[in-house]
Formats: sequence, structure tokens, C-alpha cells
Amino acid sequence: MGWVHDINARVAKSPVGHWFQLDGSGHPKERKGSYFFTELRAGVAAFFAMAYILAVNSSIVADTGGTCVCNGGPDDPVCDVNDDYLLCAAEVKRDLVTATAAISALSSFCMGLFANLPVSLAPGMGLNAYFAYTVVGYHGTGAVPYSVALTAIFVEGWVFFALALFGLRQWLARAIPRSIKLATSVGIGLFLTLIGFTYSEGIGLLTGAQSTPLELAGCPSSALDPDTGLCPDGSKMRNPTLWVGIFCGGVLTVLLMMYRVKGAIIAGILLVSIVSWPRGTSVTYFPYTAVGDDAFDFFKQVVDFHKITKTLTVQRWDISEYGGQFGLAFITFLYVDILDCTGTLYSMARFADVIDPITEDFEGSTIAYMVDAISISIGSLLGSPPVTAFIESGAGISEGGRTGLTSIATGLCFFISIFFAPIFASIPPWATGCVLVLVGSMMMQAVTEINWKYIGDAVPAFVTICAMPFTYSIADGLIGGICLYITLNTLVWLLETLSGGRIVPPNKAEKDHWTWRVRGGVLPPWMVRLSTGKKDFWRETPPLTQSGSDMPGEEEMVKTNLKGSTGGQPEAVTLQDQEKPF
Repeated sequence: MGWVHDINARVAKSPVGHWFQLDGSGHPKERKGSYFFTELRAGVAAFFAMAYILAVNSSIVADTGGTCVCNGGPDDPVCDVNDDYLLCAAEVKRDLVTATAAISALSSFCMGLFANLPVSLAPGMGLNAYFAYTVVGYHGTGAVPYSVALTAIFVEGWVFFALALFGLRQWLARAIPRSIKLATSVGIGLFLTLIGFTYSEGIGLLTGAQSTPLELAGCPSSALDPDTGLCPDGSKMRNPTLWVGIFCGGVLTVLLMMYRVKGAIIAGILLVSIVSWPRGTSVTYFPYTAVGDDAFDFFKQVVDFHKITKTLTVQRWDISEYGGQFGLAFITFLYVDILDCTGTLYSMARFADVIDPITEDFEGSTIAYMVDAISISIGSLLGSPPVTAFIESGAGISEGGRTGLTSIATGLCFFISIFFAPIFASIPPWATGCVLVLVGSMMMQAVTEINWKYIGDAVPAFVTICAMPFTYSIADGLIGGICLYITLNTLVWLLETLSGGRIVPPNKAEKDHWTWRVRGGVLPPWMVRLSTGKKDFWRETPPLTQSGSDMPGEEEMVKTNLKGSTGGQPEAVTLQDQEKPF
């Protein structure tokens, strides 16, 4: 289509094209293959890959009850059947749909505009589960109230900002042992899978037991034994919603993904939801109860802007009685977010081919981290768990996204979704349960990269992976894995040192290399440029690479310059030398 190419060319030559480094813009670092309409299409594709977070995040966090107060008495201590509490929790879920859409829109838009990366942000899977089920607990039964947990997230965001500004965030992420980094992703995947199998936010395949930790379930919630919480043998696997979730939300979604159908996950969620919306069926999400009637009345509005009433700016600053638990939650959010966001940003930047081959960093990394940090704090003001970069951004990059225009398009789609809160708030848990299992399976891919050859790396990684789902706590898994890694490898170092190098594990050479020194040093590039006296230190040093230029013989010129013998060494090489580990 000629008009498409014309518009692409005009936008590329405009200030917009120059800012986003579109192909044909004339920018020294223009990104080959990036065109205006391609970027917009990629942004829409990324949105459809991420849209499930609107339903899943609101459902998971609403399980905490938010700011609702439980007055169920001794007969109903967690308010499982208290209508007043359940109506309040339903309102919290609606608030969180709006909050999730709003913070996803704002953070993705800012990431694209300021960092110029095709990476979108939203409340993180795994972090929201840790927030809901470990920190706050189901219906507020955890160690920290909802409002205090949001305070920890708010403070964490600003700590992130400082770490990003001074380059410590990058250093901390690189200093963590590689095996623990990989195991964290795998463990969170198993944790999400377990949640997807339970009743509260999944298909109801498993339930807690007495003689064994878990037991097969699959019966209607009404058939659960009120004393033991178990399914009668004759009712197991007979819940209609279980089978709708498995086949329509699981098997069908996987088939669509196998054929690389765009928006496969959201298609599965919508199909199960549409089947579950009619009233009077065995799989309806709107039973004829007080809670069901209230949910159906909200659902019938279809298009509506839902004002946040129960989760907006509810931070509680008096944390004296929760000091220890507050600190543990803060540190865990900090650590997991460092690993999650940093790993995703680096992998997506490499996928989009925007990694600098000299510094091994990606363009705008400091700004990207700062955008993520501020988004975390703003999200907490809306009542949301920590925001992080989404691996589903790869769907947009696969569609050709290379610049921040992709993230801006995704952010605009999230903004439009704010006005469809009644739809997203009415998605049942059995529609998203299999999605959690699918996300878990995707996160399991990192297990193949763990160094299983050296037991000093393998066992701490294995403990991290297993402890997360088995203890139902990401924090406990991280603590166990890191402590075991430090203990084992410190003992090996002591034995080797005291024996003069004679007592060494036979295959220690296969151990993953680890050092607290990282290439490029601790300081971020802007501080390195400032220390060298560069007046416009906020501007990146022009690259001396072939990318973005078609000058004949330039590659040979660069190679010659990089060898530089005397006085003529280019600034890029000087910077590299200055950033070598000490």
C-alpha cells in the first residue's frame, strides 16, 4: 500500500521519527526496520498478549480483601460466606481493574516516550501473588495489612529510583549468582502454576489436605467439606467450571499458541468468560445470590469508568507494630523486582537488537529503570502490587517493534481499556487459572540454563525452585537458596584457602563464574561521562560502529581506530577502558 509507505516516510523525517530513531530518520543510531505503522501494529499485538493481566491481577489482589474489614466471628473467621465482606471485596476487585489499566497505560507510555524501548510495563505476575498470599494473606490473614504492604511498595519504588540513578541497581542485579537468578524465575513459575490449580484464583483442581500436603479436588465449591476443606470422593473432578477452564481456557489456548495465533491467551480468557456470563447455568459467574446480583448489575453497564474508592492512597505510615514483617516484605519486593525487571529488560533489549556491543548495556537503561521505579510508587498509590517489565513485550518485538512507539501504542490500548472495567471485572477465576499455568510453563524455560554440572550451583538453585511453591512463599525460597549458596561456596573457599589449594572439588572448573566486580564498574554511564569532564554528560557518546551508516570502508576504519596506538584513541575506547572492572 503506497499510502502506508508515504506516511511511514513522512513520520520518519519528522521530529517524531528522529526522537524515536525510526528507519530513515537520519538519526546516528536509527534502528533499521523500524517503521511507524509497524510499531503501532506491534504495540497492539503486545497489548493482546498482556491484556490478561487486567483480569488476573485484579482477581489475585482482590483475594486479600483490600481495605475491607472482616467481622465474620468465630464461625466464619476469614469471611468466606459473609455477604457484606464479599460485596466489599467485589468492589475492591473493580477498583483494581481500573488501577491495573491506569498504571499499565501510564508506565508503558512513559517507557516508550522517555526510554525509547519497545518494552511495556504492568503489575508483575509472581510479585502480585507474593503480595496477596504471603504478605497480606487471603482475606487479610497474613502478617501485614494491605495498607502497610502498599507502604512498603511505595518506599521500594523510591529506593529503586535512587539505585537506578546511581547505577547500583544494575550492579546489584549482576552481582547475584547466575544460578539463583535463573532459579528465581523457575520457582515463581511453579508458584503461579500452583495458584492456577487452586480454587481462589484457578480452576479448582487441587486443595489442601490433612494426611498429605495436597489432594485432588475438582468438586463444586459448595460440595467442599466445611471442616476439612476436602472434596468428597464421589464429587471429585465433577465441577463443570473445571472442565470449561481446562478445555476452553487451557487446551484451546495452547493450540492457538502452537499455531502462533496473535492474542491466543486473551482469546481463551474471553471464550471461558462468555460461556460463564449467562445466568441460570451450571457454570455461571453470576449466581442468584447477593454477591452474584451485585456483580451482574455492574457487569450490565458494559462501558463505564469505575472510580477507585477503596484502594486509592490508602498507605499506612505507622509501621511500628509490623517492623520485622514490613522489612522482610520490603527487601523481598526490592530483590525480586531487581531480578525480574532487569532480566526482562536485558532479554527484551537483546531481542530487539538494541544492546550496545561495547558497554554490553542497552540504550536508555538508566531512564528505563527510573521509569520503572516511579511507576512502582505511583502504582502503590492506586492500590497495585509492584509494576515491572513484561516478557510478553516479546510479542510486540516479534511483530517488528523496535522503538518506544510500540510501548506508547500498548499504553494507549490500556488507557482505552479503563472504560471497559465492567467487562474485565467479570472474568471468573476458572478463565484465568490455566493462564497462570501457561505463564508458569513459559517461566520454566530458564531451568535448562542452570548449571547442573557443578553441585555447588545446582543444589542452591534446586532449593530455591522447590521452596517457593512448597512453602507458598517467594521470599522463603529466595532466602533458602541464597543462604545455602553462601554456606556451600564459603566452606569450599575456606577449605581451599586453609589447605593451600590442595582440597578442591574435582569439577570446580565447571562452576559458574561469580564476582562482585562487574564490567563497566558500579557507576552509570552518565556519571562516568561527568567524571571525565564532559559538559553535556546527559548525552550519550556518539558510537563508532557501523550500525546506522552505509559509508564504504567504515568498518575497516573503526577496526583501525579501535586498535589505536598513540593519542588518537577514540572516546568510545577510552570510556571502555575507564569502565573496566577494578
